[in-house]
Amino acid sequence: MVAEKLRIGIAGLGRMGKRHAINFHELTARANVVAASTPDPNERKWATEALEGIEIFDDYDEMLEKANLQAVVVASITAVHAEQTLKAIKRGLHVICEKPISIDIEVAQSVVTAYEESLKTHPKQKVMCAFSRRFDESYREAHNRVQNGEFGSPVFFRSQTADLYDSSDFFAEYAKTSGGIFVDCSIHDIDLMLWFLGEDRRIKSLQAVGVCAVHPGLVASNDRDNAIATVEFEGEKIAALYCSRMMAAGQEDTSEIICEWGSVRVNMQVRKNHVEYHDSQGVRRELPQHYYERFREAFITEASEFTACCLDDTPPPISLQSSVKAVSIGQALQRSLISGEKIFFD
Repeated sequence: MVAEKLRIGIAGLGRMGKRHAINFHELTARANVVAASTPDPNERKWATEALEGIEIFDDYDEMLEKANLQAVVVASITAVHAEQTLKAIKRGLHVICEKPISIDIEVAQSVVTAYEESLKTHPKQKVMCAFSRRFDESYREAHNRVQNGEFGSPVFFRSQTADLYDSSDFFAEYAKTSGGIFVDCSIHDIDLMLWFLGEDRRIKSLQAVGVCAVHPGLVASNDRDNAIATVEFEGEKIAALYCSRMMAAGQEDTSEIICEWGSVRVNMQVRKNHVEYHDSQGVRRELPQHYYERFREAFITEASEFTACCLDDTPPPISLQSSVKAVSIGQALQRSLISGEKIFFD
């Protein structure tokens, strides 16, 4: 008897789409990528060479219509995340969408509403946003031990996403549609903050400040290349978030959860691997150069667990409403960053 495999279509074959396509096609035992769509001819050429045996479409709607799909991976540009997710939801398909669902909170919430309505007709449908750090082995161990109460109640959460410096105009161009440094760069830290401190916990206030130190082109989009935020929650809990676009050595993503009786730290001594170099210049270790190099295994786990929840009818690993809340917090931080004002919530 041949085990059932989830029939998946990939929407978008840019940098992130290619990663998802390979992970689902080659590294997820219970998944079978049967189709992909992209308007980019170079990406279609790549798919022809890299994804053996799949149908390739230049139009997303045509893929939904003609390919025999059970699930869709939405990895297109952010501007069409919500539109493509909604179309798949209306067809009763499972969906995993790259973050964020939308940089417009009302549009993002409309996806949640559509999903809740669709569940009345398709009760086994699964829709989730791809927050990959929740699938990282180190973050999971930290979360499990904090949730088990080993260190008492968490009081203070601090986290950072710090990207390798890029001397090109990439970040300035990207900022025109990304929603800003907190909605894009810090969104994973915001999601982790909610995961560790409580997805339903009410926010009392937040404030953000930032500077343009090395990418002056960001000013035109009201964005910054370095920013820091503080978030105050009910129940005597606080968080500090730092994001940067100018790390010289490589990707530096770290977190710490300070609890009543101890603290848990994830990747505070950033390293690519466990190799060190000792010579006349001192002792050195290499850092991962980009986000995927650090979290590759988390992406593979994410693909496997999303596939399993669809085939086995178990709850999605991440709540869609929580993912929308992360976007709303990112937007509020962006408003504070631009206005210079502290924002209070009643």
